[in-house]
Formats: sequence, structure tokens, C-alpha cells
Amino acid sequence: MNITAIYPGTFDPVTNGHLDLIARASRLYKKIIVAVAASSNKTPLFSIHERVELVRAIMADFSNVSVIGFDNLLVDCAREQGANVIIRGLRAVSDFEYEFQLAGMNRRLSPELETVFLTPAEQYEFISSSMIREIARLKGDVSSFVPELVQQKLIGKFSQEK
Repeated sequence: MNITAIYPGTFDPVTNGHLDLIARASRLYKKIIVAVAASSNKTPLFSIHERVELVRAIMADFSNVSVIGFDNLLVDCAREQGANVIIRGLRAVSDFEYEFQLAGMNRRLSPELETVFLTPAEQYEFISSSMIREIARLKGDVSSFVPELVQQKLIGKFSQEK
């Protein structure tokens, strides 16, 4: 079966946990589309263009992974991209209730799409983008949580603040 999966998120910033899920999903599905959400209900640190470019640079070695930005409903984006599966990451039990509700709503909006939950490798279970932003903002070392390119961008972004 020719299955294309879409992995949505804000990726602000992209973490090693995100990359772990993308790498493992790339072994399960013929094509992975990393869909970077514009996220109008949040105030992202990086613009959508910056986030898309960061994820593209980091995933350049994966031949079956493409990266797009989107600002519409995920189910509409998935349909436009020809995706059959939505990949969602679950770090902890506390994520499950929200993700379960989201999967149910997406199924109601687009019954042909399936949602698959993946859990990150043990060393990434506690990593969240919001924690990484806060550590970086306070000049902490985030090198073990994000790719080097992301760490450099975070340092650059927060060194501009006074």
C-alpha cells in the first residue's frame, strides 16, 4: 500500500524529539510530509518561513521527507497533500486526552484519514518546544535537546533581545 503520512506541528523550535518521530515514521511510511503550522493562536518565536527552512535543512538527508507550511485545517492540508495518515506524537499520558479528542474531531471532519500515535524514544519524552524556548531565553544550554543549527538560531534570536 502506498501510504503517505503527514506529521503536523508548530516546530517552534524543532527538537530532537520531533526528529526522532520523523525518522521513525520515515521507516514506516513511503512518504512523510512535515507540515509546519502557521499557529495563529500562539506567538511563535520563529516565523513560519524560518521554521520551514530549519526543518528542511535538518531533514535534508531523508529522501522520503518533505516539509511544507500550512495555515488551514490539518485535514484540508492532508487532503491537498494526498496524505492517508496523520502522525501525532505522545510524550506523556497527559498528552493523550487532548490528542484523542483531536483525533476524533479529525476523523469526523475527514473519515478517510487515520491518526497514528507514536511515542518518542525514552530520552526525548520530557522535551517540549516551550521548555526549550525558556531554557534558551535564560541562556541555558539546549545542545542535548535540539540540533546544532536550531541551537545556533536560538542563541541568535535571544542575543537580539535586551
